[in-house]
Amino acid sequence: MKFSAAIVAAAATAASAKLEPITMKGSKLFYSNGTQFFMKGVAYQQDTAAAGETNDKTTKYIDPLADEEACKRDIPLLKQLGTNIIRTYAINPKADHKACMKLLDDAGIYVISDLSEPSVSINRDDPKWDVELYERYIGVVDELGQYDNVVGFFAGNEVSNNVSNTQASAFVKAAVRDTKKHIKSKFSRWLGVGYASNDDVDIREQIADYFNCGDDDSRIDYWGYNIYSWCGKSSMQDSGYSDQAKFFENYSVPVFFAEYGCNEPDGAAGRIFDETTALYEEKVMTDVFSGGIVYMYFQEANDYGLVKISKNGDAVKQKDFAQLQKKANAAKPSGVEEDSYKPTGKAATCPEQSKNWKANSVLPPVPDSDLCDCMVKSRSCVPADNLKAKDFNDIFGYICGQDKKICTAINANATAGIYGAYSMCSNEAKLAYILDAYYTSQKSAADACDFKGKATTQKAESQDSCKSALASASKINEEVATATHAVASSSTGGSNSSSEGDENFGLQAASIARVFSLGDFAVGAYVAVAGIVGAGMVLL
Repeated sequence: MKFSAAIVAAAATAASAKLEPITMKGSKLFYSNGTQFFMKGVAYQQDTAAAGETNDKTTKYIDPLADEEACKRDIPLLKQLGTNIIRTYAINPKADHKACMKLLDDAGIYVISDLSEPSVSINRDDPKWDVELYERYIGVVDELGQYDNVVGFFAGNEVSNNVSNTQASAFVKAAVRDTKKHIKSKFSRWLGVGYASNDDVDIREQIADYFNCGDDDSRIDYWGYNIYSWCGKSSMQDSGYSDQAKFFENYSVPVFFAEYGCNEPDGAAGRIFDETTALYEEKVMTDVFSGGIVYMYFQEANDYGLVKISKNGDAVKQKDFAQLQKKANAAKPSGVEEDSYKPTGKAATCPEQSKNWKANSVLPPVPDSDLCDCMVKSRSCVPADNLKAKDFNDIFGYICGQDKKICTAINANATAGIYGAYSMCSNEAKLAYILDAYYTSQKSAADACDFKGKATTQKAESQDSCKSALASASKINEEVATATHAVASSSTGGSNSSSEGDENFGLQAASIARVFSLGDFAVGAYVAVAGIVGAGMVLL
């Protein structure tokens, strides 16, 4: 009888057991018992666009951690694949995730999640780091951070993906900095913030160095590498795996494959996952990489799925499921124990600006909604209610065409490293700033705050609690109005370094970068002054 009671007690303890948080030391991840943690992961998200590819407000996404029935269906299959972590790309921070997170915890599965969602992300073609993005990011952190089986987050996924958009990385790195600061202030345990990069030969070294240089507060906690170079019967050399291992051997933070799996036209049927064996069995790989995450669980039009969801909601295994199941479960990576591990990696030196790398190491400012609110309340001319996207575009184009210096206060130029104090505010707050600046420049003439009813006057408030912040912002804006090189402030972080020849890369050109991205209207760097005046006069 006593023996049976002991069995029941042990079973009850096992049933209530929780996963212990993962920790980081140097370039390794560890379980709480000191054993090295290698990711055996699967990307788990259906029907969503990768962050950085769209800011389409109509794009919807399916939160994979808010559907209990789907989790009950899929988690046993993930366990068959030997999965110990999943990657999600977009979750709803206001949804209830308790059921799925408990099911994942019971199955021994951790979570790493992107912070953005398709309509609220750092867009490579029109990058910004503002109050809306910040609120989205910390919302996800606060929701998922309560679960011990969450390892961390990605501040961006393939945002800078070639030489044409490297300046966008400054905004992502600012997101890393501010998300890390929020985690440090709110959570007692380690939660990582990293970046997932594509494998672009022209920028792969610069981008890896960029996110791992500068001060501790702005560096990534880990590096995710989206790599698809091993297909079929390849080799360490032919796939480039040996080169990647060599490059990252002295990287100071953990590196893992944030996405991997052959993506050639044969699709799921042609994936044999020999690269899985190499990733976990080759010593040169396990010495450097902390495992990887297979792309992807759900079968979509791209034909890289492990499982297809039928019309009646059943999960049907694809041909590559058995291949991955066999290779992943057979792989037994050999790591190090935390106590005996002595990190040797060093933080990187920030890459010099060049034709291939334009991101300045001086980062955008911390989004500060209180400062933005103070500024708007202190204005006498502000936007009218319910403006359309085209209204923003027209007013911005007219005022900035009349006086470019007015708009430097709301502009963010990540190539020059020059950021107006209000560049992190909402579009509405930015418009309030330039409307009032224009109104003031016109000696507060009645018709200077009208724009055919699209602007209106208000009684400006002067609050004691705002005075210091507004004075500091004004000082920054005075500097950036005439700056041609990086201007660092206490809120930007990063390293105030740039190369000697930075004027060759557009640092003195275009002090007005893209500021608004509203619907289909994106305001470009410059509009011909004659065109602006001709069209803009109609607004008055």
